[in-house]
Amino acid sequence: MGAYKEPHGGELKNLYLPAEEAEAEKRAAREFASWDLTERQLCDIELLLNGAFSPLDGFLDKADYDSVVEKMRLSSGVLWPIPITLDVSEEFAKSIQSGDRIALRDLEGVIIATLDVGDVWTPDKDAETQGVYGTTDETHPAIHYLRNIANPVYVGGRLRGVEAPIHYDFKHLRNSPAELRERFRKLGWRKVVAFQTRNPMHRAHQELTLRAAFDVEANLLIHPVVGMTKPGDVDHFTRVRCYEHLLGRYPEQTTMLSLLPLAMRMGGPRETLWHAIIRKNYGCTHLIVGRDHAGPGKDSRGDDFYGPYDAQELLKEHEEELDISMVPFRMMVYAENRAQYVPVDETGDADHILNISGTELRRRLAEGLDIPDWFSFPDVVAELRRTHPPRHKQGFTVFFTGLSGSGKSTIANALMVKLMEAGGRAISLLDGDIVRKNLSSELGFSREHRDLNIRRIGYVASEITKNGGIAICAPIAPYALTRRIVRDMISPLGGFIEIHVSTPLEICEDRDRKGLYAKARAGIIKEFTGISDPYEVPENAEMVIDTASISPDLAAHRIMLKLEAMGFLR
Repeated sequence: MGAYKEPHGGELKNLYLPAEEAEAEKRAAREFASWDLTERQLCDIELLLNGAFSPLDGFLDKADYDSVVEKMRLSSGVLWPIPITLDVSEEFAKSIQSGDRIALRDLEGVIIATLDVGDVWTPDKDAETQGVYGTTDETHPAIHYLRNIANPVYVGGRLRGVEAPIHYDFKHLRNSPAELRERFRKLGWRKVVAFQTRNPMHRAHQELTLRAAFDVEANLLIHPVVGMTKPGDVDHFTRVRCYEHLLGRYPEQTTMLSLLPLAMRMGGPRETLWHAIIRKNYGCTHLIVGRDHAGPGKDSRGDDFYGPYDAQELLKEHEEELDISMVPFRMMVYAENRAQYVPVDETGDADHILNISGTELRRRLAEGLDIPDWFSFPDVVAELRRTHPPRHKQGFTVFFTGLSGSGKSTIANALMVKLMEAGGRAISLLDGDIVRKNLSSELGFSREHRDLNIRRIGYVASEITKNGGIAICAPIAPYALTRRIVRDMISPLGGFIEIHVSTPLEICEDRDRKGLYAKARAGIIKEFTGISDPYEVPENAEMVIDTASISPDLAAHRIMLKLEAMGFLR
Protein backbone atom coordinates (compact mmCIF):
# COMPACT_ATOMS: atom_id res chain seq x y z
CA MET A 1 0.00 0.00 0.00
CA GLY A 2 1.45 3.39 -0.98
CA ALA A 3 0.96 6.66 0.85
CA TYR A 4 -0.85 9.88 -0.04
CA LYS A 5 -3.91 8.45 -1.76
CA GLU A 6 -6.99 10.62 -1.65
CA PRO A 7 -9.44 10.24 1.27
CA HIS A 8 -12.01 7.51 0.77
CA GLY A 9 -14.68 10.13 0.01
CA GLY A 10 -12.65 12.20 -2.48
CA GLU A 11 -10.13 15.03 -2.26
CA LEU A 12 -8.59 16.33 0.96
CA LYS A 13 -10.72 19.30 2.01
CA ASN A 14 -9.47 22.77 2.87
CA LEU A 15 -12.41 24.93 3.94
CA TYR A 16 -10.40 28.10 4.59
CA LEU A 17 -11.11 31.02 2.26
CA PRO A 18 -8.20 32.78 0.51
CA ALA A 19 -6.81 35.68 2.58
CA GLU A 20 -8.65 38.52 0.81
CA GLU A 21 -11.97 36.65 0.77
CA ALA A 22 -11.50 35.72 4.44
CA GLU A 23 -11.06 39.38 5.42
CA ALA A 24 -14.17 40.36 3.46
CA GLU A 25 -16.14 37.52 5.04
CA LYS A 26 -14.95 38.55 8.49
CA ARG A 27 -16.16 42.13 7.93
CA ALA A 28 -19.52 40.94 6.63
CA ALA A 29 -19.89 38.48 9.55
CA ARG A 30 -20.07 41.35 12.04
CA GLU A 31 -23.67 41.77 10.93
CA PHE A 32 -24.55 38.07 11.20
CA ALA A 33 -26.11 36.32 14.14
CA SER A 34 -23.24 34.64 15.98
CA TRP A 35 -22.74 31.53 18.09
CA ASP A 36 -19.93 31.12 20.64
CA LEU A 37 -18.38 27.71 20.06
CA THR A 38 -18.04 25.28 22.97
CA GLU A 39 -14.78 23.49 23.72
CA ARG A 40 -15.89 20.39 21.80
CA GLN A 41 -17.19 22.43 18.86
CA LEU A 42 -13.85 24.26 18.64
CA CYS A 43 -12.06 20.91 18.30
CA ASP A 44 -14.54 19.72 15.68
CA ILE A 45 -14.44 22.91 13.62
CA GLU A 46 -10.63 22.96 13.51
CA LEU A 47 -10.57 19.45 12.06
CA LEU A 48 -13.41 20.24 9.67
CA LEU A 49 -11.68 23.34 8.34
CA ASN A 50 -8.21 21.81 7.89
CA GLY A 51 -9.46 18.66 6.17
CA ALA A 52 -8.89 16.10 8.94
CA PHE A 53 -12.61 15.30 8.72
CA SER A 54 -12.60 15.00 4.91
CA PRO A 55 -14.94 14.43 3.09
CA LEU A 56 -17.12 16.62 5.36
CA ASP A 57 -17.45 20.27 4.36
CA GLY A 58 -19.37 21.37 7.44
CA PHE A 59 -21.61 20.23 10.26
CA LEU A 60 -24.00 17.45 9.24
CA ASP A 61 -27.46 18.26 7.92
CA LYS A 62 -30.35 16.09 9.09
CA ALA A 63 -30.25 13.57 6.23
CA ASP A 64 -26.53 12.90 6.75
CA TYR A 65 -26.98 12.84 10.52
CA ASP A 66 -29.82 10.30 10.36
CA SER A 67 -27.83 8.14 7.94
CA VAL A 68 -24.69 8.22 10.10
CA VAL A 69 -26.64 7.31 13.25
CA GLU A 70 -28.50 4.46 11.56
CA LYS A 71 -26.07 3.16 8.91
CA MET A 72 -22.65 4.57 9.81
CA ARG A 73 -22.58 6.26 6.38
CA LEU A 74 -23.33 9.66 4.92
CA SER A 75 -26.45 9.87 2.74
CA SER A 76 -24.07 9.62 -0.26
CA GLY A 77 -23.02 6.17 0.94
CA VAL A 78 -19.52 7.23 2.06
CA LEU A 79 -18.45 5.55 5.31
CA TRP A 80 -18.57 8.00 8.26
CA PRO A 81 -19.19 6.61 11.76
CA ILE A 82 -19.53 9.59 14.16
CA PRO A 83 -22.07 12.46 13.90
CA ILE A 84 -20.30 15.84 13.69
CA THR A 85 -23.00 18.25 14.83
CA LEU A 86 -23.34 21.88 15.87
CA ASP A 87 -25.55 21.89 18.96
CA VAL A 88 -27.15 25.22 19.90
CA SER A 89 -29.64 26.51 22.44
CA GLU A 90 -33.38 26.65 21.70
CA GLU A 91 -33.25 30.43 22.01
CA PHE A 92 -30.53 30.75 19.37
CA ALA A 93 -32.25 28.22 17.10
CA LYS A 94 -35.41 30.34 17.08
CA SER A 95 -33.40 33.33 15.80
CA ILE A 96 -32.14 31.59 12.64
CA GLN A 97 -33.55 29.69 9.68
CA SER A 98 -32.37 27.73 6.68
CA GLY A 99 -30.58 29.99 4.22
CA ASP A 100 -29.14 32.33 6.86
CA ARG A 101 -25.41 32.78 7.32
CA ILE A 102 -24.12 32.83 10.90
CA ALA A 103 -20.74 33.65 12.46
CA LEU A 104 -19.02 31.07 14.64
CA ARG A 105 -16.72 32.55 17.29
CA ASP A 106 -14.13 31.17 19.68
CA LEU A 107 -14.19 31.70 23.46
CA GLU A 108 -12.68 35.18 23.06
CA GLY A 109 -15.15 36.26 20.38
CA VAL A 110 -12.84 35.82 17.38
CA ILE A 111 -14.72 34.77 14.22
CA ILE A 112 -13.36 31.37 13.18
CA ALA A 113 -15.80 30.61 10.37
CA THR A 114 -19.21 31.35 8.93
CA LEU A 115 -21.88 28.74 8.36
CA ASP A 116 -24.51 28.65 5.65
CA VAL A 117 -27.44 27.36 7.67
CA GLY A 118 -29.00 24.23 6.26
CA ASP A 119 -31.24 22.16 8.50
CA VAL A 120 -32.26 23.20 12.03
CA TRP A 121 -33.81 20.38 14.03
CA THR A 122 -34.25 18.80 17.45
CA PRO A 123 -32.60 15.36 17.38
CA ASP A 124 -33.74 12.17 19.06
CA LYS A 125 -30.78 11.84 21.41
CA ASP A 126 -31.89 8.43 22.67
CA ALA A 127 -31.71 7.14 19.09
CA GLU A 128 -28.30 8.80 18.68
CA THR A 129 -26.85 7.30 21.84
CA GLN A 130 -28.16 3.81 21.07
CA GLY A 131 -27.26 3.93 17.38
CA VAL A 132 -23.77 5.41 17.69
CA TYR A 133 -22.60 4.13 21.09
CA GLY A 134 -24.80 1.07 21.53
CA THR A 135 -26.05 2.15 24.96
CA THR A 136 -28.07 4.75 26.85
CA ASP A 137 -26.04 4.31 30.07
CA GLU A 138 -24.92 7.74 31.30
CA THR A 139 -21.75 6.26 32.77
CA HIS A 140 -20.50 6.50 29.18
CA PRO A 141 -18.94 9.99 28.86
CA ALA A 142 -20.46 10.60 25.42
CA ILE A 143 -23.95 9.77 26.69
CA HIS A 144 -23.46 12.02 29.71
CA TYR A 145 -22.28 14.80 27.40
CA LEU A 146 -25.17 14.45 24.95
CA ARG A 147 -27.86 14.38 27.61
CA ASN A 148 -26.54 16.80 30.19
CA ILE A 149 -24.07 19.18 28.57
CA ALA A 150 -24.80 19.42 24.83
CA ASN A 151 -27.45 21.89 23.64
CA PRO A 152 -30.83 20.52 22.48
CA VAL A 153 -30.99 21.74 18.85
CA TYR A 154 -28.70 20.85 15.92
CA VAL A 155 -27.75 23.13 13.04
CA GLY A 156 -26.23 21.77 9.85
CA GLY A 157 -24.53 23.61 7.02
CA ARG A 158 -21.42 24.32 4.97
CA LEU A 159 -18.48 26.12 6.55
CA ARG A 160 -16.29 28.93 5.30
CA GLY A 161 -13.10 29.23 7.35
CA VAL A 162 -11.78 32.74 7.98
CA GLU A 163 -9.24 32.23 10.77
CA ALA A 164 -7.65 29.12 12.25
CA PRO A 165 -8.20 28.54 15.97
CA ILE A 166 -5.24 29.93 17.92
CA HIS A 167 -2.97 27.65 19.94
CA TYR A 168 -0.22 29.13 22.06
CA ASP A 169 1.24 25.78 23.12
CA PHE A 170 3.50 23.36 21.21
CA LYS A 171 3.13 25.20 17.90
CA HIS A 172 6.01 23.22 16.40
CA LEU A 173 4.02 20.02 16.91
CA ARG A 174 0.69 21.14 15.43
CA ASN A 175 0.28 20.16 11.78
CA SER A 176 -2.67 20.17 9.41
CA PRO A 177 -3.22 17.07 7.25
CA ALA A 178 -1.71 18.85 4.24
CA GLU A 179 1.34 19.94 6.26
CA LEU A 180 1.94 16.47 7.66
CA ARG A 181 1.56 14.87 4.23
CA GLU A 182 4.12 17.33 2.87
CA ARG A 183 6.56 16.47 5.68
CA PHE A 184 6.17 12.77 4.88
CA ARG A 185 6.83 13.48 1.19
CA LYS A 186 9.91 15.56 1.98
CA LEU A 187 11.34 12.83 4.22
CA GLY A 188 10.51 10.09 1.73
CA TRP A 189 8.18 8.29 4.14
CA ARG A 190 6.02 6.10 1.91
CA LYS A 191 4.52 3.96 4.67
CA VAL A 192 3.53 5.50 8.01
CA VAL A 193 1.99 3.72 10.98
CA ALA A 194 0.08 5.96 13.41
CA PHE A 195 -0.13 5.40 17.16
CA GLN A 196 -3.22 6.92 18.78
CA THR A 197 -2.90 7.72 22.48
CA ARG A 198 -4.50 9.84 25.20
CA ASN A 199 -2.17 8.65 27.97
CA PRO A 200 1.51 9.03 28.84
CA MET A 201 3.74 6.49 27.10
CA HIS A 202 6.02 4.14 29.02
CA ARG A 203 8.58 1.48 28.05
CA ALA A 204 5.93 -1.05 26.97
CA HIS A 205 4.39 1.50 24.60
CA GLN A 206 7.79 2.24 23.09
CA GLU A 207 8.44 -1.46 22.57
CA LEU A 208 5.08 -2.14 20.93
CA THR A 209 5.29 0.89 18.61
CA LEU A 210 8.83 -0.02 17.58
CA ARG A 211 7.76 -3.58 16.81
CA ALA A 212 4.63 -2.42 14.95
CA ALA A 213 6.66 -0.13 12.71
CA PHE A 214 9.28 -2.84 12.17
CA ASP A 215 6.67 -5.50 11.32
CA VAL A 216 5.09 -3.44 8.52
CA GLU A 217 8.38 -1.80 7.46
CA ALA A 218 7.00 1.69 8.10
CA ASN A 219 7.94 4.89 9.83
CA LEU A 220 6.12 5.79 13.04
CA LEU A 221 3.84 8.75 13.76
CA ILE A 222 3.06 9.26 17.45
CA HIS A 223 -0.23 11.14 17.11
CA PRO A 224 -1.67 11.86 20.57
CA VAL A 225 -5.03 13.49 21.16
CA VAL A 226 -4.72 16.92 22.79
CA GLY A 227 -8.34 18.04 22.49
CA MET A 228 -11.01 16.57 24.79
CA THR A 229 -10.33 13.11 26.15
CA LYS A 230 -11.84 11.11 29.02
CA PRO A 231 -12.51 13.04 32.26
CA GLY A 232 -9.67 12.37 34.68
CA ASP A 233 -7.01 11.84 32.00
CA VAL A 234 -3.55 13.36 32.47
CA ASP A 235 -3.52 16.91 31.06
CA HIS A 236 -2.05 17.25 27.58
CA PHE A 237 0.73 19.64 28.66
CA THR A 238 2.20 16.94 30.90
CA ARG A 239 1.66 14.22 28.32
CA VAL A 240 3.33 16.12 25.49
CA ARG A 241 6.40 16.80 27.63
CA CYS A 242 6.51 13.05 28.36
CA TYR A 243 6.25 12.25 24.63
CA GLU A 244 9.10 14.64 23.87
CA HIS A 245 11.30 12.86 26.43
CA LEU A 246 10.41 9.53 24.82
CA LEU A 247 11.09 10.66 21.25
CA GLY A 248 14.85 10.54 21.71
CA ARG A 249 14.65 6.83 22.56
CA TYR A 250 13.62 5.87 19.01
CA PRO A 251 16.15 5.32 16.23
CA GLU A 252 17.03 8.57 14.48
CA GLN A 253 14.80 9.79 11.64
CA THR A 254 12.30 6.94 12.10
CA THR A 255 9.69 8.58 14.30
CA MET A 256 7.71 11.80 14.35
CA LEU A 257 5.48 13.44 16.99
CA SER A 258 2.47 15.52 15.98
CA LEU A 259 -0.59 16.61 17.99
CA LEU A 260 -4.24 16.00 17.13
CA PRO A 261 -6.81 18.49 18.54
CA LEU A 262 -9.59 15.91 18.54
CA ALA A 263 -12.57 15.83 20.88
CA MET A 264 -12.84 12.12 21.60
CA ARG A 265 -16.22 10.53 22.20
CA MET A 266 -14.80 7.27 23.63
CA GLY A 267 -17.02 5.50 21.11
CA GLY A 268 -15.19 2.18 20.90
CA PRO A 269 -15.59 0.39 17.54
CA ARG A 270 -17.18 3.32 15.67
CA GLU A 271 -14.59 5.71 17.04
CA THR A 272 -11.85 3.38 15.84
CA LEU A 273 -13.13 3.73 12.26
CA TRP A 274 -13.20 7.49 12.79
CA HIS A 275 -9.59 7.46 13.99
CA ALA A 276 -8.60 5.46 10.91
CA ILE A 277 -10.31 7.93 8.55
CA ILE A 278 -8.60 10.86 10.29
CA ARG A 279 -5.15 9.20 10.10
CA LYS A 280 -5.71 8.38 6.42
CA ASN A 281 -6.43 12.07 5.86
CA TYR A 282 -3.15 12.91 7.59
CA GLY A 283 -1.28 10.66 5.16
CA CYS A 284 -0.87 7.51 7.26
CA THR A 285 -1.09 4.04 5.76
CA HIS A 286 -1.48 2.03 8.98
CA LEU A 287 -3.07 2.47 12.41
CA ILE A 288 -2.16 0.58 15.58
CA VAL A 289 -5.35 -0.68 17.25
CA GLY A 290 -5.32 -2.23 20.69
CA ARG A 291 -7.78 -4.07 22.90
CA ASP A 292 -10.92 -2.01 23.52
CA HIS A 293 -9.55 0.86 21.42
CA ALA A 294 -11.19 4.19 22.41
CA GLY A 295 -13.39 2.39 24.94
CA PRO A 296 -14.67 4.26 28.01
CA GLY A 297 -14.25 1.38 30.45
CA LYS A 298 -17.09 -0.14 32.42
CA ASP A 299 -20.80 0.65 32.53
CA SER A 300 -22.97 1.23 35.59
CA ARG A 301 -23.26 -2.55 36.11
CA GLY A 302 -19.50 -3.05 36.07
CA ASP A 303 -19.43 -4.60 32.59
CA ASP A 304 -17.27 -3.39 29.70
CA PHE A 305 -19.18 -1.20 27.24
CA TYR A 306 -17.49 -2.96 24.30
CA GLY A 307 -15.84 -6.30 23.71
CA PRO A 308 -12.03 -6.35 23.80
CA TYR A 309 -11.69 -6.99 20.05
CA ASP A 310 -14.86 -5.33 18.69
CA ALA A 311 -12.88 -2.32 17.47
CA GLN A 312 -10.28 -4.43 15.69
CA GLU A 313 -12.96 -6.54 14.01
CA LEU A 314 -14.93 -3.53 12.77
CA LEU A 315 -11.85 -1.83 11.31
CA LYS A 316 -10.69 -5.11 9.73
CA GLU A 317 -14.09 -5.34 8.05
CA HIS A 318 -13.72 -1.86 6.49
CA GLU A 319 -9.96 -1.38 6.05
CA GLU A 320 -10.00 -2.13 2.32
CA GLU A 321 -12.74 0.45 1.74
CA LEU A 322 -10.86 3.01 3.84
CA ASP A 323 -7.50 2.08 2.27
CA ILE A 324 -5.70 2.06 5.61
CA SER A 325 -4.38 -1.09 7.26
CA MET A 326 -4.80 -2.11 10.88
CA VAL A 327 -1.81 -3.20 12.95
CA PRO A 328 -3.12 -5.18 15.94
CA PHE A 329 -1.76 -4.01 19.28
CA ARG A 330 0.45 -6.72 20.77
CA MET A 331 0.39 -6.53 24.54
CA MET A 332 3.96 -6.25 25.81
CA VAL A 333 5.01 -7.54 29.23
CA TYR A 334 8.31 -7.33 31.11
CA ALA A 335 10.05 -10.69 31.64
CA GLU A 336 12.36 -10.14 34.61
CA ASN A 337 14.42 -13.24 33.91
CA ARG A 338 15.13 -11.98 30.37
CA ALA A 339 15.46 -8.32 31.44
CA GLN A 340 13.37 -7.26 28.45
CA TYR A 341 9.86 -6.69 27.13
CA VAL A 342 8.30 -9.48 25.08
CA PRO A 343 4.86 -9.99 23.50
CA VAL A 344 2.60 -11.71 26.00
CA ASP A 345 1.91 -14.54 23.53
CA GLU A 346 5.64 -15.30 23.37
CA THR A 347 6.08 -15.87 27.10
CA GLY A 348 6.44 -19.26 28.73
CA ASP A 349 6.11 -20.89 32.13
CA ALA A 350 9.74 -20.13 32.92
CA ASP A 351 9.24 -16.38 32.49
CA HIS A 352 8.79 -14.20 35.55
CA ILE A 353 6.38 -11.50 34.36
CA LEU A 354 6.24 -8.11 36.05
CA ASN A 355 3.45 -5.61 35.45
CA ILE A 356 2.17 -2.30 36.78
CA SER A 357 -1.41 -1.42 35.82
CA GLY A 358 -2.65 2.10 35.22
CA THR A 359 -4.46 1.97 38.56
CA GLU A 360 -1.28 0.85 40.32
CA LEU A 361 0.74 3.60 38.62
CA ARG A 362 -1.72 6.23 39.83
CA ARG A 363 -1.55 4.77 43.36
CA ARG A 364 2.24 4.94 43.38
CA LEU A 365 2.20 8.53 42.15
CA ALA A 366 -0.45 9.47 44.74
CA GLU A 367 1.51 7.90 47.57
CA GLY A 368 4.97 8.96 46.37
CA LEU A 369 6.10 5.33 45.99
CA ASP A 370 8.85 3.98 43.75
CA ILE A 371 8.19 3.48 40.03
CA PRO A 372 10.83 1.06 38.70
CA ASP A 373 13.02 1.86 35.69
CA TRP A 374 11.87 -1.29 33.88
CA PHE A 375 8.36 0.19 33.75
CA SER A 376 9.11 3.74 32.57
CA PHE A 377 11.97 6.08 31.78
CA PRO A 378 13.20 8.22 34.70
CA ASP A 379 12.60 11.54 32.92
CA VAL A 380 9.01 10.50 32.06
CA VAL A 381 8.37 9.56 35.70
CA ALA A 382 9.91 12.85 36.86
CA GLU A 383 7.57 14.75 34.52
CA LEU A 384 4.56 12.91 35.93
CA ARG A 385 5.67 13.58 39.50
CA ARG A 386 5.97 17.32 38.76
CA THR A 387 2.27 17.59 37.91
CA HIS A 388 0.97 14.69 40.02
CA PRO A 389 2.56 15.11 43.46
CA PRO A 390 1.73 12.77 46.35
CA ARG A 391 -1.72 13.29 47.79
CA HIS A 392 -0.45 14.96 50.96
CA LYS A 393 0.92 17.73 48.73
CA GLN A 394 -2.19 18.10 46.58
CA GLY A 395 -5.06 20.49 47.09
CA PHE A 396 -8.49 19.02 47.74
CA THR A 397 -12.16 19.90 48.13
CA VAL A 398 -14.47 18.63 50.84
CA PHE A 399 -17.98 18.99 49.42
CA PHE A 400 -20.87 18.71 51.90
CA THR A 401 -24.40 18.17 50.59
CA GLY A 402 -27.64 17.73 52.50
CA LEU A 403 -30.97 19.30 53.43
CA SER A 404 -31.29 22.73 54.99
CA GLY A 405 -30.75 22.30 58.73
CA SER A 406 -28.92 18.99 58.35
CA GLY A 407 -25.77 20.35 60.01
CA LYS A 408 -23.55 20.90 56.96
CA SER A 409 -22.37 24.38 57.92
CA THR A 410 -21.71 23.44 61.53
CA ILE A 411 -19.58 20.44 60.57
CA ALA A 412 -17.84 22.46 57.86
CA ASN A 413 -16.84 25.11 60.39
CA ALA A 414 -15.63 22.49 62.85
CA LEU A 415 -13.59 20.81 60.10
CA MET A 416 -12.09 24.15 59.04
CA VAL A 417 -10.91 24.81 62.60
CA LYS A 418 -9.35 21.36 62.93
CA LEU A 419 -7.53 21.78 59.61
CA MET A 420 -6.31 25.23 60.64
CA GLU A 421 -5.09 23.75 63.91
CA ALA A 422 -3.10 21.15 61.94
CA GLY A 423 -1.63 23.94 59.76
CA GLY A 424 0.32 23.76 56.54
CA ARG A 425 -2.44 24.59 54.04
CA ALA A 426 -4.52 27.60 52.98
CA ILE A 427 -8.18 26.83 53.75
CA SER A 428 -11.28 28.46 52.25
CA LEU A 429 -14.85 27.92 53.45
CA LEU A 430 -17.52 28.24 50.74
CA ASP A 431 -20.68 27.98 52.81
CA GLY A 432 -24.03 28.20 51.03
CA ASP A 433 -25.20 31.39 52.72
CA ILE A 434 -21.79 33.07 52.42
CA VAL A 435 -21.60 32.29 48.69
CA ARG A 436 -25.16 33.49 48.13
CA LYS A 437 -24.26 36.81 49.73
CA ASN A 438 -20.88 37.42 48.08
CA LEU A 439 -20.91 35.49 44.81
CA SER A 440 -24.51 34.84 43.79
CA SER A 441 -26.56 37.67 45.29
CA GLU A 442 -28.46 38.22 42.02
CA LEU A 443 -29.64 34.60 41.78
CA GLY A 444 -33.03 33.29 42.80
CA PHE A 445 -33.99 29.73 43.74
CA SER A 446 -35.17 28.26 40.45
CA ARG A 447 -33.50 25.03 39.39
CA GLU A 448 -31.49 26.92 36.78
CA HIS A 449 -30.23 29.44 39.36
CA ARG A 450 -29.47 26.74 41.94
CA ASP A 451 -27.41 24.88 39.36
CA LEU A 452 -25.56 28.06 38.43
CA ASN A 453 -24.82 28.78 42.09
CA ILE A 454 -23.36 25.29 42.61
CA ARG A 455 -21.29 25.56 39.41
CA ARG A 456 -19.86 28.84 40.69
CA ILE A 457 -18.95 27.18 43.97
CA GLY A 458 -17.37 24.32 42.02
CA TYR A 459 -15.35 26.71 39.87
CA VAL A 460 -13.97 28.61 42.87
CA ALA A 461 -13.22 25.32 44.65
CA SER A 462 -11.43 24.00 41.55
CA GLU A 463 -9.15 27.05 41.48
CA ILE A 464 -8.37 26.63 45.18
CA THR A 465 -7.70 22.91 44.70
CA LYS A 466 -5.56 23.45 41.59
CA ASN A 467 -3.32 25.80 43.56
CA GLY A 468 -2.77 23.39 46.43
CA GLY A 469 -5.31 24.78 48.91
CA ILE A 470 -8.24 23.21 50.72
CA ALA A 471 -11.80 24.20 49.77
CA ILE A 472 -14.65 23.32 52.14
CA CYS A 473 -18.04 23.67 50.44
CA ALA A 474 -21.36 23.43 52.26
CA PRO A 475 -24.29 24.10 49.91
CA ILE A 476 -27.52 22.09 49.78
CA ALA A 477 -26.62 20.94 46.22
CA PRO A 478 -29.82 18.93 45.74
CA TYR A 479 -29.25 17.67 42.19
CA ALA A 480 -27.07 14.66 41.33
CA LEU A 481 -26.13 15.93 37.86
CA THR A 482 -24.79 19.24 39.18
CA ARG A 483 -22.78 17.45 41.86
CA ARG A 484 -21.30 15.18 39.17
CA ILE A 485 -20.34 18.20 37.06
CA VAL A 486 -18.57 19.74 40.07
CA ARG A 487 -16.79 16.44 40.81
CA ASP A 488 -15.63 16.19 37.18
CA MET A 489 -14.44 19.81 37.34
CA ILE A 490 -12.32 19.29 40.47
CA SER A 491 -11.14 15.67 40.39
CA PRO A 492 -8.47 16.12 37.68
CA LEU A 493 -6.93 18.91 39.75
CA GLY A 494 -6.69 17.25 43.16
CA GLY A 495 -8.90 15.49 45.67
CA PHE A 496 -12.70 15.57 45.80
CA ILE A 497 -14.41 14.18 48.87
CA GLU A 498 -18.22 14.28 48.82
CA ILE A 499 -19.92 14.06 52.22
CA HIS A 500 -23.64 13.45 52.40
CA VAL A 501 -25.07 14.87 55.62
CA SER A 502 -28.07 12.55 55.74
CA THR A 503 -29.93 13.97 58.75
CA PRO A 504 -33.65 13.04 58.35
CA LEU A 505 -36.13 15.66 57.16
CA GLU A 506 -38.15 15.68 60.38
CA ILE A 507 -35.05 16.52 62.45
CA CYS A 508 -34.04 19.24 59.99
CA GLU A 509 -37.53 20.75 60.33
CA ASP A 510 -37.37 20.57 64.11
CA ARG A 511 -34.06 22.46 64.11
CA ASP A 512 -35.29 25.17 61.74
CA ARG A 513 -34.49 28.46 63.48
CA LYS A 514 -35.58 30.64 60.54
CA GLY A 515 -38.97 29.03 60.04
CA LEU A 516 -38.18 28.19 56.41
CA TYR A 517 -39.76 24.75 56.43
CA ALA A 518 -42.99 26.09 57.92
CA LYS A 519 -43.14 28.79 55.22
CA ALA A 520 -42.46 26.17 52.55
CA ARG A 521 -45.26 23.91 53.81
CA ALA A 522 -47.57 26.93 53.86
CA GLY A 523 -46.69 27.66 50.23
CA ILE A 524 -45.03 30.98 51.07
CA ILE A 525 -41.60 29.75 49.88
CA LYS A 526 -41.73 28.02 46.51
CA GLU A 527 -39.37 25.26 45.28
CA PHE A 528 -37.98 24.49 48.73
CA THR A 529 -35.69 21.45 48.86
CA GLY A 530 -37.25 18.50 50.67
CA ILE A 531 -40.76 19.95 50.60
CA SER A 532 -41.78 21.21 47.15
CA ASP A 533 -38.54 20.41 45.33
CA PRO A 534 -36.67 17.09 45.41
CA TYR A 535 -33.36 16.27 47.04
CA GLU A 536 -31.53 13.59 45.02
CA VAL A 537 -29.65 11.43 47.51
CA PRO A 538 -25.97 10.80 46.59
CA GLU A 539 -25.26 7.21 45.60
CA ASN A 540 -21.46 7.23 45.81
CA ALA A 541 -20.50 9.77 48.45
CA GLU A 542 -17.14 9.17 50.12
CA MET A 543 -18.81 9.56 53.57
CA VAL A 544 -22.35 9.62 54.96
CA ILE A 545 -22.96 11.44 58.26
CA ASP A 546 -26.24 11.60 60.20
CA THR A 547 -26.06 14.39 62.78
CA ALA A 548 -29.02 12.92 64.61
CA SER A 549 -26.60 10.43 66.14
CA ILE A 550 -23.23 12.22 66.07
CA SER A 551 -21.96 15.58 67.31
CA PRO A 552 -20.39 18.11 64.91
CA ASP A 553 -17.04 17.73 66.69
CA LEU A 554 -17.02 13.96 66.30
CA ALA A 555 -18.20 14.26 62.69
CA ALA A 556 -15.32 16.62 61.89
CA HIS A 557 -12.90 14.26 63.66
CA ARG A 558 -14.09 11.33 61.53
CA ILE A 559 -13.63 13.39 58.39
CA MET A 560 -10.08 14.18 59.47
CA LEU A 561 -9.44 10.44 59.88
CA LYS A 562 -10.93 9.81 56.42
CA LEU A 563 -8.67 12.44 54.87
CA GLU A 564 -5.66 10.84 56.57
CA ALA A 565 -6.67 7.38 55.34
CA MET A 566 -7.00 8.73 51.79
CA GLY A 567 -3.52 10.21 52.02
CA PHE A 568 -4.46 13.92 51.89
CA LEU A 569 -3.21 14.60 55.41
CA ARG A 570 -0.07 13.52 57.22
